[in-house]
Amino acid sequence: MPPGTLDCSAMGARNPHPGSVGKRLARVAAWGLVALTGLLLTMLPNAAQPERTAVVMHIDGAIGPAITDYVNRGLAHAQERNAAIVVIRMDTPGGLDTSMRNIIREILASPIPVATFVHPSGARAASAGTYILYASHIAAMAPGTNLGAATPVQVGGGGGLPFGQQEEDDSNNNDNDESNDDNGEETQRTGPQNAMEAKVINDAVAYIRGLAEMRERNADWAERAVREAVSLSSSDAADQNVVDFVARDVTEVLDLAHGRTVTVTNEDVTLDTENLAVEAFDPDWRTQFLQTITNPNVALILMMIGIYGLIFEFMNPGALVPGTIGAICLLIGLYSLAILPLNYAGAALMLLGIGLMVAEAFAPSFGIMGIGGAIAFILGSMILMDPNVPGFQLAWPVIATIAVTTLAFSLIVVRMAWTSHRRGVVSGREHMTGAPGKVLDWRRGSGHVFVQGERWQAVSSVPLKRGQPVKVVGVDGLTLQVTPEDDDN
Repeated sequence: MPPGTLDCSAMGARNPHPGSVGKRLARVAAWGLVALTGLLLTMLPNAAQPERTAVVMHIDGAIGPAITDYVNRGLAHAQERNAAIVVIRMDTPGGLDTSMRNIIREILASPIPVATFVHPSGARAASAGTYILYASHIAAMAPGTNLGAATPVQVGGGGGLPFGQQEEDDSNNNDNDESNDDNGEETQRTGPQNAMEAKVINDAVAYIRGLAEMRERNADWAERAVREAVSLSSSDAADQNVVDFVARDVTEVLDLAHGRTVTVTNEDVTLDTENLAVEAFDPDWRTQFLQTITNPNVALILMMIGIYGLIFEFMNPGALVPGTIGAICLLIGLYSLAILPLNYAGAALMLLGIGLMVAEAFAPSFGIMGIGGAIAFILGSMILMDPNVPGFQLAWPVIATIAVTTLAFSLIVVRMAWTSHRRGVVSGREHMTGAPGKVLDWRRGSGHVFVQGERWQAVSSVPLKRGQPVKVVGVDGLTLQVTPEDDDN
């Protein structure tokens, strides 16, 4: 190629046509767009249409620490699932005031609306259940259910508050005998019997009226439920604005709640409960275990198993099995009683009875301490729990069984002590006296004799000879005092 001439073919190879570069970039962009679109399509359904759920919980039985823990974990689970609503199916005779207030506190603070549904037919929301129903954003009842009887009881003070009893001053004021409300219900005018009862009842009235006003429900009837222990059926409760509506099942509750406006954490929220997937949050093993051991009857039985287990372990050191089982049962029983409301006089009597029974096992008093301990334990068991607290009473069969078992154990200990007292001595210094033996060797008033399979050093004031039968008449340290066996002196 002549000098000064440019090679255009080489330049064309190094510098492709701008149009081909643009086509390549367009193809890369197109493939990238396709990939991005596919990724968005796989993610879009989950993001745009999240599963809308209604978490359903079940309260069946007395309101106690186990139910409080269950409700708290259920509300936390609903928040994690971003549920649209929580439905609590409830059938309760009432329960402990502390547990009830903890549950209500969680419902009021919940960012998710809570609907409490008294279900199935025949269920009730008595006492503490009425308060929980009033605190819920939506209150519903199934046909054939009832609520009310919300008069508080005084735990640990020796009985409930006797509201609902007719005043006996008929001659002074006949107008106070009975009155009729707007629905024709016959009621009784009552009043607190002392200042403490007045404080308790007024506190309960203020609490439930505050809940009723918050949810715009019938506050006057709520006060009557506390002061007069009145109750209502499901249809009457709906007519009197005590509950929002009557429904047959959870599905109907969700349908009737749709579109209602409720206040959730100080904000008005319109409920959207159509086409919700119902997700059950059932009590797990932890809740069932806590509910079992917080039954006062179970706690009392566990304590007795623990006490007897430790007694048998102390009487037979090294057995391990009764001591291990007893320690576990005793700790579980003490934990259960620690979280239950107790009458301290009853607990003190029970501890006294336990101490006396243990003392009888190790220092027999021929039944005085054992029987006294059994009586103290039985009396303590009878007043340990307030009988007016629903679902937390001690059953008489349980108390009777424990009483019979305790008395039987005490009688066995007494019989063993009496038998041991009458039985002959089989060991020790006293057992050696009168024992027969044989002279092994003898010299100058002392020697060795064979008594009870052993060789003993012996002395005697009578001359003896080898092989002569002798008997022991005394013991001085490790030296026996012997005399010829045929010597009556």
